[in-house]
Amino acid sequence: MIELRTSPHMKSTLSLTYIMRQVVYALIPICLFSIYQFGLSALALILVVTSSCIFTEVLFNKLANKTSKNKTIYSSLKDNTALITGLLLALSLPPGFPLWMSSVAGFVAIAMGKVLFGGMGFNVFNPALLGRAFVQAAFPVAITTWTPAGLSDRFSQFIPTSLTLPFSIPVPIDGFSGATPLALHKFEGISTTLASLFLGITSNTSLESPPFASGSLGETSALLILLCAAYLMARGIMGWRIPLAIIMTTLITSGVFYLFNTNSPSPLFMLGSGGLMLGAFFMATDPVSAPVTPIGMWIFGAMIGLMTVIIRLFGGLPEGIMYAILFANASVPLIEAISQPRKFGFIANKKKDKNKENKS
Repeated sequence: MIELRTSPHMKSTLSLTYIMRQVVYALIPICLFSIYQFGLSALALILVVTSSCIFTEVLFNKLANKTSKNKTIYSSLKDNTALITGLLLALSLPPGFPLWMSSVAGFVAIAMGKVLFGGMGFNVFNPALLGRAFVQAAFPVAITTWTPAGLSDRFSQFIPTSLTLPFSIPVPIDGFSGATPLALHKFEGISTTLASLFLGITSNTSLESPPFASGSLGETSALLILLCAAYLMARGIMGWRIPLAIIMTTLITSGVFYLFNTNSPSPLFMLGSGGLMLGAFFMATDPVSAPVTPIGMWIFGAMIGLMTVIIRLFGGLPEGIMYAILFANASVPLIEAISQPRKFGFIANKKKDKNKENKS
């Protein structure tokens, strides 16, 4: 008896649960390093955001009555996608971001970024970045209030803005406010050493501050992020085309501007600063919201790298990776339409073949 099945006929031995578990393992060192940099506030932020994402997932499962003999409202948590969304979202937020706003970000990430599109496998945009974009628009002051890392009392007390009450304006206290390396370069013309950026100990001798700079939790060590991504690539879980396209385009585009204007950030500064490394390896590579065609991956990554540089140099905000990835997510249907591989046995021009037959 011949058994007929629909394509694809080749199946991977890697399950979704296994793949997502490995991604969680890869994100843990980055989270731990951010906790080392920012202390209790970073730990609380990660816990609140991930808890909010998990709670929202369970809530909508219950509202949708996703229950059967072998399925409960908690079944969808087994694939760890809600946990990964929470971790990535937390890593994209400032360490002193009010915790109640963080819970709102987690709710929006799952509700609008995942559930609204039909659940796992149907989201058009990266859910973590969608949640981050929402709080960027809703709470512009809080999302741009930065805190220096490496404070001496970071493990004994919270950053004051973390405990801001709901619907009140967070007011940064003197001695806690700071600026990211990107903001320092863009608005004050102060550069941060490349070694500091790539190692995660971003120091600046012209400022009276600890030997760390401000930034989101994920603006940690570019080298650490690269090592964690290499772990996933070695296991065949993360592709290399999209990150490489982003990195190459960022280096080439920023290099052209730097060639004509040495006051512009250098290509290596562009690469090591901000959330570009985290976005390139852990957000742009989301298998649902990214293209699946090889050529499409190159186009997708090049678009993100180009837009990130343009926004950083000419936009009102110093960072641009979030908007670049979201815009590229929206362009995926078009990218896949123009990058489809040639069909096997496809006849390029049927009219010419008919003419040949008639002549013969």
